[in-house]
Amino acid sequence: MLKHEIPYQSDSAKLFAKIADCPWAVFLDSGQPTSQFGRYDIMSANPFAHLVTNGESTVITDACGERISTSDPFELLKSMLLPHAISQTALPFEGGAIGYFSYDLARRVERLPVMALDAENIPQMMVGIYDWALVVDHQLKRSYLISHCKHRQTEQDWPSLCALFDAPQQDSQKSQFKVNSALQSNMDYAKYSVAFDTVKQYIHDGDCYQVNLAQRFSAQAEGDAWSAYLALREISPAPFMSYMNLGVAQSSLQVLSASPERFLQVYGKHVETRPIKGTRPRADNADEDVANALALQNSPKDRAENLMIVDLLRNDISKACETGTVRADNLFALESFANVHHLVSTVTGKLAKDKTAIDLLRACFPGGSITGAPKLRSMEIIEELEPNRRGLYCGAIGYIGFDGNMDTNIAIRTAVYSDDEIRFYAGGGIVADSELSKEYRETFDKASSMFALIALFGGDVTLKASNPDVGD
Repeated sequence: MLKHEIPYQSDSAKLFAKIADCPWAVFLDSGQPTSQFGRYDIMSANPFAHLVTNGESTVITDACGERISTSDPFELLKSMLLPHAISQTALPFEGGAIGYFSYDLARRVERLPVMALDAENIPQMMVGIYDWALVVDHQLKRSYLISHCKHRQTEQDWPSLCALFDAPQQDSQKSQFKVNSALQSNMDYAKYSVAFDTVKQYIHDGDCYQVNLAQRFSAQAEGDAWSAYLALREISPAPFMSYMNLGVAQSSLQVLSASPERFLQVYGKHVETRPIKGTRPRADNADEDVANALALQNSPKDRAENLMIVDLLRNDISKACETGTVRADNLFALESFANVHHLVSTVTGKLAKDKTAIDLLRACFPGGSITGAPKLRSMEIIEELEPNRRGLYCGAIGYIGFDGNMDTNIAIRTAVYSDDEIRFYAGGGIVADSELSKEYRETFDKASSMFALIALFGGDVTLKASNPDVGD
């Protein structure tokens, strides 16, 4: 094993900037120094292998070249990690898989109708296998460059890699990010109201109890999105942020995530999921802000929504956990972020002896907090009513280590920048007593940080003011 201590910096973005232009550069970011939640930041680049799934095919690229497989992508990833297995590590990640699993990867898990248009035009899965990582521990104020040397090139490259992170930061010459158009939505108030009424009818008819209904925002843009991500982490710090600079063929793809929600964590045999359900906007006035938080905590509707999803996730993680170990440890905790208050619950379990973190991920995919209940019927309704497929939105971003540990977010508050367009979604759970104007406004509350980001880089966000019940 190779290990080198790097001088600690409270802002890990300054370290990641050194590799941000490298192939498949990834930054799993706790939002420090402004986030109150996270402890570790993880970054890497230049994976020695990667998997890219489109439809029924996965392209695997490694030292042997490219090959195509139609096997289950989760099983392919498991087979890529298995030969490199190591024992439990001291740091959360010391090499392994990092990447994204889009919501649309669910088509490899469940049989779903094909109705919505694929407006994202990105792969359903992009995961790299990384032989080194820089891990920053903000609690101990220490930073480690580490590798278990699973690829023959690592030892040869190690001295230059250490020197790169030890060197002073250089001024960046990146092209400035710029938004060139007005923000557009794929579902205006009229279209949203029709979809909302349809969901309510399905609930009335007994098809489902809850459906997460989302709208998609998009704008034309140019330049490098790293500067936009730096602004996003100032506007909306969150515990499960990430930035990824990926690419397929000649096309670049950058992901900017300010997710507040953990999907699945595995540490040893301990399993944890932390679903969010229940939202109120933050207010500039302190008294009003406290009132919003208290209203959320005391809302029977929001607590009932949260409990529905807790029950769904208890069922999902039970598929890969030992019988009798799954528990709802903490219900309806208030967590406050830059733009919204949320209700967050915690569900835990013990991973079964014959199951891996990837088995758990597949069993629970996609996360129930962003589909509805029951999950499959809710996903069918989403496909029917939302104009476009979700792409990465409501999928997952995170790592699965060579040691079997895993941590992933729910890819909400997440923008994808590709083909000169930046896109993001916002949605909310519709239940029997939901009110149209409140649910529609909630999508704008959740997207408010992204609206601020678009405006900061020159985009026209008057779309917000043109919709009823939304305001400025």
